[in-house]
Amino acid sequence: MMRISNVAVGRFALALAGLMAWPCLLAQGPEAAGATVTREEVGNRISENIPPIPEALAEKLNRYQNTRGASVAGWTRDGCLLIGTRFAETTQAHRVCQPMGAREQLTFYAEPVAGLTPAPATSPLDGFVFSRDVGGNEFSQLYWFDFGTRETTLLTDGKRSQNGDARFSADGRWLAWSSTARNGKDTDIWVRDMQAGTSKAVVTEGGAWQALDFSADGTRLLVSKYVSISESYPGEVDLAAGTLRLFPVDGGKAAFGDFRFAGAGSAVYFVSDEPVRGRQGEFLTLRYHDPATAEFRQLTGEVPWDVEAFEMAGDGRHLAYILNEDGINRLHVLALPERKPVALPELPVGLIGGLSFSPDGKRLAMTLNTASSPSDAYVIDLSNGRLARWTRSEVGGLDTTRFASPSLIRYSTFDRVGGKRRTIPAFYYRPATAAAETKLPVVINIHGGPEGQASPNFSATTQFLVNELGVAVLVPNVRGSSGYGKSYLRLDNAERREDSVRDIGALLDWIAAQPGLDADRVAVFGGSYGGYMVLATMTNYPERIRAGIDVVGISHFGSFLKNTEDYRRDLRRAEYGDERDAKMQKVFDRISPLNNAGRIRAPLFVAQGRNDPRVPYTEAEQIVKAVRSNGQPVWYLLFGDEGHGFRKKANSDYFSAASMLFLEKYLIGGAGTTP
Repeated sequence: MMRISNVAVGRFALALAGLMAWPCLLAQGPEAAGATVTREEVGNRISENIPPIPEALAEKLNRYQNTRGASVAGWTRDGCLLIGTRFAETTQAHRVCQPMGAREQLTFYAEPVAGLTPAPATSPLDGFVFSRDVGGNEFSQLYWFDFGTRETTLLTDGKRSQNGDARFSADGRWLAWSSTARNGKDTDIWVRDMQAGTSKAVVTEGGAWQALDFSADGTRLLVSKYVSISESYPGEVDLAAGTLRLFPVDGGKAAFGDFRFAGAGSAVYFVSDEPVRGRQGEFLTLRYHDPATAEFRQLTGEVPWDVEAFEMAGDGRHLAYILNEDGINRLHVLALPERKPVALPELPVGLIGGLSFSPDGKRLAMTLNTASSPSDAYVIDLSNGRLARWTRSEVGGLDTTRFASPSLIRYSTFDRVGGKRRTIPAFYYRPATAAAETKLPVVINIHGGPEGQASPNFSATTQFLVNELGVAVLVPNVRGSSGYGKSYLRLDNAERREDSVRDIGALLDWIAAQPGLDADRVAVFGGSYGGYMVLATMTNYPERIRAGIDVVGISHFGSFLKNTEDYRRDLRRAEYGDERDAKMQKVFDRISPLNNAGRIRAPLFVAQGRNDPRVPYTEAEQIVKAVRSNGQPVWYLLFGDEGHGFRKKANSDYFSAASMLFLEKYLIGGAGTTP
């Protein structure tokens, strides 16, 4: 899903203490027969109808909001790890040089930094590249941080362009990245000579392009054009000649992931679901191809799961890859060139990311995240298989042994596959102390994407709901989710959009059949596309939903596609359908929650960032107005310094506190409109 930051609430009272608020009452139409809307402006926050946060709730949330994680970005030349973590309001770059060593903060900005990319150890330059936007607008610029001078240099145009996915050549001379600088719509590939300080576009074919890997000598660049999650077109740029050569794609269309050169020649390792010898595949598999010898091997072809990512050591002696097994990550390492499996330590069940081999190729760093622990940096010594923890992130002084871990359940839905009822996977969190027969209120958390996938990752919000409020949490992967094969991925495309909503209806049936769950107290929660799913569930099953929280969600696909940023429009049309097509526009009008707002019979909380380039804030405001005209209670929250989600701690804290108050009032207490 759009991984909405671990929204928890802490310095909320402190953040408000130094600000002056101007509450006012504004009439907004016939909400609840003549009721007014209470509007409060505090700094960059506008809130409507949200009551003051009780001190007891803020205090209870305080420890949960003070959890934090650390993510691996790579190795520096001196054997330290570059990580991203938060110690104040936003995530910044830090360096840690030994297991459990002190974290040295390197950047100090009001806005969070991302895309940390250290220069290779062989580079004459010593530092890293990072990206930073303003107020969540996602027009990120790239900067160079120099370890020697501790100075920062702007590398990109500094204008209203989006820049990211930076990648160095092996010697550190060249830096490639994706940018919309040329026309604001197409994502070109640019290359910078880090010695000369000059940059130029090397791919301007139109569409969304990404640089994947430089050849060993830095003269060629692997690239890929992304059309949709099911369609990409890889190729190679001759940097001296300035020419692009696309690779043939068996079957004409396929999905591609990572691409890496296998050595000094043209051989590559890559991830794809491209047909093999005419046989269609369901999953993204790891493959090897050498055009010079015509050798081709499918290395994970017998595994019915996607290869999510892979990385190669700089010396070419090891390759690490991550399998996504039913939403859980499994790490594998191969010794090259024999591709012999390397013995690894047992890792906790959860998510793995940030794979990075040390400059000497002898150690593998990664980020580990589980349902009961935030992200932290770990390192495996490949010679002996020993695992060392390099960071231990704070969990607000909470007893992590009390944190809930989910069980994986599958429930039957409305259609059949292979003659049997299709089943939908979901992660189920339940308070450990609750008796089996105790009927608990339920929150259904629906991921975004829609091609995303819910996983058993750490969420302070989920832990608070389960441990403090006694709520059961269900996190489904409805049809259209990634990770379960391309047939499953396509089941909700275009005019079949509401079939995924029917999967939530089937989950409501499953809840009703469980003796330990209260089918009369069910709330839905989701962000981005998950926000649309919240609204669609409330319009399709109004009598079965007690409350809903929609975060940066789509309320009408037609207006969304019209108003989203230019560089995203074609990408979203590939998934949702083209609003310019009259037939598709009729589908949008029929299924969009905005046109069905009169069916919503439960309290609604809508939260939004004013600078959101993906789902414009107008999507939130139009559904708020429509549901209020329907006479339903609506809370509305707008942050003027956020975009697609809430990245500043004070903002996410307030949103979390308001969300918990909303659920206490309308779900747990059962107050509000009765279906």
